[in-house]
Amino acid sequence: LKVAFFFYPVCRLFLITSSDEADILYKKIEVLAKCHDKAVLDSLEYFAVLAAQQLGLTLERVYEPKKKIERLTLLKSVHIFKKHRVQYEMRTHYRCFEFKHLTGSTANVYLEYIQRNLPEGAALEITKTTLEKLPDHIKYPVWDQLSNDENEKTS
Repeated sequence: LKVAFFFYPVCRLFLITSSDEADILYKKIEVLAKCHDKAVLDSLEYFAVLAAQQLGLTLERVYEPKKKIERLTLLKSVHIFKKHRVQYEMRTHYRCFEFKHLTGSTANVYLEYIQRNLPEGAALEITKTTLEKLPDHIKYPVWDQLSNDENEKTS
């Protein structure tokens, strides 16, 4: 009995593009994960923290905001027996990840990786905070400009 194994090399072509544009710098990125099952949220936290460590991101903190409980009270019977009620509740658990000082390309790669591996029943809400330059009309005090304008009018 002869068995032959053929190994085909896997060739992957990665296109690397460079541009002269400056990358966006984010001061802070907050990722808020929402889920109805706490165990799913725990596994998502483990995955997200591990992925951040592998990419070398600065994870500022991970905290758990207060859960939201929504209750719905209904009558057991359709027509009568107002005293007999049933109550349903939906609990939404939250977990927040705060990242500091990320570039735009790094943030996009990390967020896409997290979103593609998001478990069922979980949702993400992402808040990005950037640093912007001050506009020209705010840089200098207004009273200096007013005195210069008045001097030009009188001359």
